[in-house]
Parts: sequence; structure tokens; C-alpha cells
Amino acid sequence: MFRTALRNVLAHKGRLLMTTLAVLLGTAFVAGTLVFSDTLGEALRTQNSRSYTDIAVTVSDHEAVDRGYDHGGRATTGPTLTEQTRAKVAALPGAAEARGVVSGFAGIADKKGALIGDGFSTTGTNYVPGADGTDPRYPLVEGRGPRNASEVALDTRTAAKGGFKVGDTVRVAVNGPVMELRLTGTLHTNDPRVTAGGSLAAFDTDTAQRLYLSPGRFAELDVKAAPGADDAALLAAVRQAVPRADSIEARTGRELAAEQDRMIKQSTRFLSTFLLGFAGIALFVGVFIIANTFTMLVAQRTKELALLRAVGATRRQITRSVLAEALLVGLTASVAGLLAGIGIAVGLKALLNGPMDANLPDGPLIVAPSTVVAAIAVGVLVTVLAAWLPARRASRIAPVAAMSAVEQPATQKSLVLRNTVGLLFSLAGAGALAAGVGGKEVKLVGLGAAALLIGVFVLTPLLSRPLIALFAPLLRALYGTPGKLAGENAVRNPRRTAATASALTIGVTLITSLTVIGASVNQAVDKAAATELKADYTVAMRNGSMLSSDVAAQIARTPGVRAMSTERSVPVTTGQGEDDSEWLTAVDAATIDQLAVVKVREGSADALRQGKLLVSSSVADHGGHRLGDTLAVTYPDGAKGSLTVGGVLEAGTAPAPLLAPEAVVGPHALPGSGLNKVLVKGADGATEELKQALRDATGGNPLIAVKGEKEVKAENREILTGILNMMYGLLGMSVVIAVLGVVNTMAMSVFERRREIGMLRAIGLDRLGIRRMVRLESLLIALFGGLVGVGLGVLVAWAGVRTMADSLKGITTVVPPLQTAGFLLAAAVIGLLAALWPAHRAARMDVLDAIKSE
Repeated sequence: MFRTALRNVLAHKGRLLMTTLAVLLGTAFVAGTLVFSDTLGEALRTQNSRSYTDIAVTVSDHEAVDRGYDHGGRATTGPTLTEQTRAKVAALPGAAEARGVVSGFAGIADKKGALIGDGFSTTGTNYVPGADGTDPRYPLVEGRGPRNASEVALDTRTAAKGGFKVGDTVRVAVNGPVMELRLTGTLHTNDPRVTAGGSLAAFDTDTAQRLYLSPGRFAELDVKAAPGADDAALLAAVRQAVPRADSIEARTGRELAAEQDRMIKQSTRFLSTFLLGFAGIALFVGVFIIANTFTMLVAQRTKELALLRAVGATRRQITRSVLAEALLVGLTASVAGLLAGIGIAVGLKALLNGPMDANLPDGPLIVAPSTVVAAIAVGVLVTVLAAWLPARRASRIAPVAAMSAVEQPATQKSLVLRNTVGLLFSLAGAGALAAGVGGKEVKLVGLGAAALLIGVFVLTPLLSRPLIALFAPLLRALYGTPGKLAGENAVRNPRRTAATASALTIGVTLITSLTVIGASVNQAVDKAAATELKADYTVAMRNGSMLSSDVAAQIARTPGVRAMSTERSVPVTTGQGEDDSEWLTAVDAATIDQLAVVKVREGSADALRQGKLLVSSSVADHGGHRLGDTLAVTYPDGAKGSLTVGGVLEAGTAPAPLLAPEAVVGPHALPGSGLNKVLVKGADGATEELKQALRDATGGNPLIAVKGEKEVKAENREILTGILNMMYGLLGMSVVIAVLGVVNTMAMSVFERRREIGMLRAIGLDRLGIRRMVRLESLLIALFGGLVGVGLGVLVAWAGVRTMADSLKGITTVVPPLQTAGFLLAAAVIGLLAALWPAHRAARMDVLDAIKSE
């Protein structure tokens, strides 16, 4: 029987080609994901280990690190790492050197004033020269390191992007006015924030301390061990030498490297899991193609299989024979898919390092044994499992069927059972979906959507007749006999039509869901930007860090500004426990009503002018705050005070959970602390003149963004569009596999109906009519799959949108008509393209040979 299976595979290799391709593509997706994530993880771990080669012990002041990146948003509550501490650590037995490190954000402007990098990875640090005048962390490529406040060094990629050479003037900014510094040198760095598309600006130590912390203060001390020194003993000595504080922690370089390795493994595991999810979708789509292919092969070999039964083959042998065919197909496709996946991983890395400029670290290609086993096992298992039901049907073919070559129709009992199962799944899914929407339970909505999809897939044979019947009259009217025959052929075998269309339905469902959810979120965010903010412009840091308080004074003096208000969020303690900490947002009480929508449910918005507190309805309900209650607070500077609740804001309209006057909070802000943003109202509204004036007032800082309503909407849409485009790209593989399924079904259907096509040619239907009949049949199947996919996608998206109602005010389900129509049009085009080769093959058949075939 195994030899029979092998001969059958070789005899039907043309008809199994599309199935092989479907398994190959799915397996390639799996293998490529595993190889790429393993290769990237190993390269990152190697790079990470090099970063700690000369560091025995690291002392970190976490409070100073946070302060360096948010510019004063947190209080200094205890001892710090100073120059005296660094000198003390450097003098310890076993310590060869102690390097003080300062870091934070630093924006580099190109020669047109635009920011180089994404804003979140624009890093600034101090250059610490050793005895030879160089910093071993940042090897010099050209020039020298900075020595005073008027100099800076850049990493080589940033210098190249900006077109800078040593000696040029570079515009650099932190959170205030731009500094014009002379470029003294270019550096090499392995910092992942920089290699991932950011930038590095290196200042002399005094300048970095002034920009990010305070004179003489460090965020970190890196200790190099003397030859022969024990790291553990050095760590113990360092811990005795540094100040004792909750924010100060000392660890060995090996511990830090191991922690970074764990984080890298976690990140690559997340990336791998995310991509494997889409690979799973592609393989799931392939299941329909495999099952459909073997079902048709079994139907076409009814006489052959029945003869095998007649000469003594048992049912078990017939089943094993079909499964052996599937095993051979799956094994061949999986090995090819593994090789293709390795190529995909290499190409993906080249793409990211080339046009996308991701600058991933170099490293050897990692093809782990587990990847080989997983890729081949997945491909073989998917193929064999998908062929199991057709194999069982093959085993049930009675020997008497050897007298006829007619396909054995499905029994009434099996159809009733299938429809019953589909109906039960659909009802359970719809019930869970409704319950999830009512209770805003995302997991329940997900389970309901999955059950509903399964139910609809099972019911697709039942749905195919009425849905395809919608188009049949139109095709008959437009194309006559070919249109009529296409409609009849499309519903001749509902199971086959359903299996072919279901593969396409999956992709269309997911793409439609993403599109509807994206459009709904975009509309809600746009509406919020238009109705909840009265300000013409918002001035804030691009990277989310704190804005210098000096900027507010500069904006206040800008011509054309009618009203402005700062927003400053500070941490306050409202009780005795750690969980009693809150973020209090301070605004200008006199002008905030001109710049933001402040609607109160209880009390009065004028309470801010009276020095009182406004709380959001969610905070009031959760914390039990009532109008007139007094809230005891401890400010960042340690001062204690009390605030009276003067109003409760309506749900969804609160600019912040706790809103207080700047006049009350400002005096307790830490020296040098920053602002979240500045809201600006123009005397003549939003004009280009005012926008440019605000840019000029901020000193042309590339890290500071001046955004109006259009920019806010465009920025939100850009983020969501980027996510959607990535998801569309990942789902593209499942659509390609679905197209292969349509091609395969039509090609095998043409072979199966050779005699019928020959008879049609004999009675006068020309080659054009045959081609048109096959193309229209494929079009109907694809449109059926597209219609079901769009309907399911809209329903699932509606449920998902309803679960967001509490977190995103005003969100409603938006179905973009043009994009939805575009999906149906795309399904139609897929159907027509998929039928090109089968239609051509059908039209080229020899009439006499076709009539003689069985």
C-alpha cells in the first residue's frame, strides 16, 4: 500500500502542486520566524556581552536615571552618587577605575532643522576620557572627544544622516533652547537605542551633569576590576562605599549582562510568538486547501479505490494509503519550506538593515535543531491531519462502486450532522459575543468570535446556495449560457465550494475586522481632538519627556497668543501607604476653560479659580470623594497641604484625573522640574504665522513639537495606519495561500469534468465560452468567500469596538464603504486571476480525448 501511495503521489504531482505550495508557504513562515528570532537574539546577546566586558560592578541611582530622562519630574529624596563617591569607589582595593555616567535625551537637528531619529531613542551621555584621552565605551572613528560646553561628539550614523563633518556646527537640544555646538569627533556605539534608529550625542561630563542632573552628580558608576580581583569581593566593598538609599543599587557586570540576556530572550520570544500567530493563520488556511485537494482526489479515484477494496484491501489499508500520500506531500513541502524559511530570515534581516535602516547587529545565521524539527513536524502534522477526513471517506468506498466512476455523494445523515454542529457553534458564539459586549469582557468576545467563525465555516455549504444564487441571474443575463453553467457548477458540490471559499473568508474576515476597528478608533480620536480641546496648538516634547519651564515664559511673550496654560503633572501622596500615591495635574485656573473642555457633573468649574480641586468622575467614584471633601497631600518637595474637592468632572471630559491650579502646585515643584505641555490659543485662531512664531519661541528645538488639530489627527492616524499596514502584510501570506486554493480547486475541477467540457464543446460551446464559464465559476466562489468574510469581519469588529466604549469615549462602529467595497472587488479579482490557468487548460482540451475520458 505504501508503494501504491508513492505511485499515486507521482501520478498526481500536478494536482498536488498547489497543496505542496500551501504547506511550503506556511512552513516557510514558521521556519523564517524561528530562524530570524534566534539569529537576532543571539546577535543581541553577543553585543550585550561585549558591553559589559570591562565592567566588574555597576552602581545605579535609579532616581537619577529617571530624572535624566524626564528632566526633573521626580524628587531627590536621599543620598546621591557624587564625584566624592566616585573617587572613593575608585580607591577601593581591587578597583582599577570607576567611571561616572550621566545620560538622558538629546535631539540632533539636521541642516534643515528636522530631528534626526525618532525622538524616543535620541540619547545624550557624557564622554569620559581615560589616560589615553579616549572613552573605551565609544571608540573614536574620527576626531576627538568633547572637552567643554561648546563641543559635542556624535555617533557615525547620526553624523552621516545629518551630513556633518568634524568641525561643523551642530544644533543640539535637550528640553529647552537649541545649543549650537562644534562637532569634535564621531563615535562608534553598540547602544541598542542608537542602533535601532536613534542618535547619540556625547558631551563633556560637566555639561552632561548640568543638562540632566546637577553639578557633580552621576546616574551610574561603572567599576573596572584590577587584574586578579574577585568581582564578588569588589561588589561587597563597593556596597560599603556607596550611600545607602532605596534608589541606589550595586550589581556585578555579570548579573547585569544576565538580566539583559533574559530581557532579550523575552523580547525575541514575544516577537516570535507574535509572528507565529500569523504563521498559524496561514497554516489554518492551508488546512482547507489540503482537505479540499484530498477530498477531490479521493472522489476522482473512486473506481481505483473500490477496485483495491474488491481485491482484498481493508478499510485500514485504504486510510493508511491516503495518509501516506499526505505524509509524503507534507514531508516534501516541509523540507522545502524550511529551506525557504532560512532564505526569508536572511532576506528579512537584509531588508531591515537596508531600506528600513534598522541597523540590526551582525551575527551568524542560527538554524537550531528545534527549528528544523518544529518546521518539519508542523508541516507534516498539518498535512496529515487535514487529509484524515478524506482518508476516512476513502475507506468507506464500497467494492461495488468499482462498477461506476461517479463521485459518491455525501449522505443526508452527514449533512444533517454537519449543519447541526455548525448551528450549535454559531449560536454559542453569538451568545458569548453578546455577553462579552454587554459585560465589556474582551476575552469573552474573543471566544465568542472564534466559536462563531467555526460555526459559520461549518455552515458554509448550507450558505453557499442562497448567496451564490444572488449573483447567478446577473451572470446569466450578462453572459448567457456560460454564466448559467458557472452558477450551476458553483453550487453543484456545496462542500467543495465552501472549503475553497473558506480559505479566502479567513483572510477577508481578519482584514475587514482590522479595518473597521481602525476606522472606528480613528473617528473617536479625531472627534476627541476636535471637541475636547479648544486650544489651537499644543507644545510638547516629541519623546514624551518633560518640557523646560522656560519655554512657557517664552511662549507667553509670543505675539499673537491670546491665552495659554501650562500642564504640569507631579506625584503627590494622599495617604500613608505606597498605594496612596497619585499624579496631580496643575493648570492655569484663569485660562484653562478657554483651552480645554471642562464639564462638571457636580460643583463648579470656577472651583479652580478658588484654589480648589477638580476630580474626574472615575476617581471620585473609585475613591469615594465627595463635593467639599478635603484631601491631604504631600507635594514633591516634601511640603504637606490640603485640597478641597470643588467639582467632579463628567465622564470622558476630564483633562486629568486630578486637576489643581498651577498657583497652588507650582511653588512645590522641584527646582528645574518640567512641564508636560503648553496649551495655546491664538488671537486670530490657528494660523501658520502663529505656529511659526511658537516654533521660534521654542528656539527651533527639534525635540519640541508644535501641533494643531490637524497634526494631532494626522499623528494618531499615522500610528494606527502603521500598525494596520504591518498586520495587512503579515496576513498577506494567508491570502496568497487562499488564492492557491482557488487555483487548485478550479484546476482539479476542470480535470474532473473533462468529459463534460468535451460534450459542451461538441454541442457548440466555443473555447471563449469554456474559458468564460470557468472564470465566472471561480468569480462566484471568490465573491461568496468575500461576502461571508466581510459580514463576519464587520460583526467581530462591532463587538470589539463595543468593548472599548468605556475606555474611548464616543467610539462607534464605522464601516468604511470604499474600503469594504474594495475588499469585495479584491476578492472578485482574486477569483478571476486564480482561474486564468484552469480556464486556459479547459479551453485547450482536445474534444475527442475529453469525451473518451472517464
